[in-house]
Amino acid sequence: MAVDRVRRSRDAVQRVTMDDVAAAAGVSRALVSLVMRGSERPSAASRAAVLAAAERLGYRRNLAASRLASLRTMTIGLLLDDLHNPWYAELADGAHDTAEKAGYHLLLATGLRSAAVESQAVDTFLASQVDAILVAGCRLPLERLESVGAEVPVVSAGRALSGAMLGSVSADDAEGARLAVRHLHALGHRRIAHVDGGKGAGAATRRAGYVSAMRSAGLADHVQVIPGDFTEKAGARAAERTLGRPDRPTAYFTANDLVAVGVIDAADRRGLRVPDDVSVVGYDNTALAGLGHIDLTTVAQPNAEMGRVAVEMLLGALDGRPLVHRAMRPRLVVRGTTGSP
Repeated sequence: MAVDRVRRSRDAVQRVTMDDVAAAAGVSRALVSLVMRGSERPSAASRAAVLAAAERLGYRRNLAASRLASLRTMTIGLLLDDLHNPWYAELADGAHDTAEKAGYHLLLATGLRSAAVESQAVDTFLASQVDAILVAGCRLPLERLESVGAEVPVVSAGRALSGAMLGSVSADDAEGARLAVRHLHALGHRRIAHVDGGKGAGAATRRAGYVSAMRSAGLADHVQVIPGDFTEKAGARAAERTLGRPDRPTAYFTANDLVAVGVIDAADRRGLRVPDDVSVVGYDNTALAGLGHIDLTTVAQPNAEMGRVAVEMLLGALDGRPLVHRAMRPRLVVRGTTGSP
C-alpha cells in the first residue's frame, strides 16, 4: 500500500505542467519557461512568483533550486527540411562540430519538406527532453514555433524569424537574388527567368529580390517567375515548360543549386548548350556546384558557418542570453554556367 501511494504521488507530480505553474503564479506560460531556463529577463517579482508556484505544485522542484544547467540532457534536436539537399548536410557539419566541442549531442530528424512531418519531429524532440532545437529550412507556422520556443530555445537556420522566444540565422536572400540578376544583366541577358522555391525557407525573399532587381534593371516587362520547389525535378519541369518557346529565357536564376542542376539537365536533353545557348545561376554554393562537370555559377552563403552560429546562439540562450537574428552576407561565385547570350 505504501508503494502504491508513492507511485500515485510521483504520477501526480509528473502530471503538473508549465501551464499549471503559470496559472498558479498568475503569469504566462512563456514567462514560466524563461524562469525555468534560468533567463535573466523576468523581473525578481515574477521569478519569485513562478518559483513559489513550482515549489507548491512540485513541478521541477530541483530545477527551480539549482537552475536548468545542472540537469541538462546535453542534447540538441536538429530538424532538417530535406536530406536530399546537400545544403543541409553542410549546415549540419557546422552545427555538429560546434555542439560536440561544447559537449552536446545532436538528435537528427528530417521534415521531408512537410510541415506536418516537421511538427511530429518537434513533438518527438520535446518528448526526448532535448535542451534546445535547431530547425533548418523549417516550414512550420510561426505560431507553432513560438509555442515550442516557450518550452525550449529555438533557432531557425535559413529562414529569418522574429519573436521574443525565437532566434534565427540566414543569408540576406534578397541581396543574393540581386547579385544573380545583376550578373546576368551585365552579361547582356534580358529574358531572365526565376524558378522559385515554392513554400521552402527563403523562397519568398529570393523571389521578391529577383523581381526588385529586374525592375531596377529596367526589365519589368521580362519578369517571369516559374513556380517550383527546392528540387531537381522542379528545375527540370520548369525548363521543359519554357525552353521550347520562341521567346524562351536566355538565362535562369534558380532557387537553389538542385533546381539549377534540373534546369541544366533539361537543357542538355533538348540539345542546348550551357552557357552558349542558356545561362544558369544557382543558390547556396553547395559542394555539388563546384564539381567539374557541373561548374555552376551560384550565390554562396556560408553554409557550415550558419550551423555553427545557430548552435552558439542556442548555447547562449541556455545560459540566459537573449535570442537574436543574424543576417549573413551572400556573395556571387562565377563559374562556367553563365556567359553572354
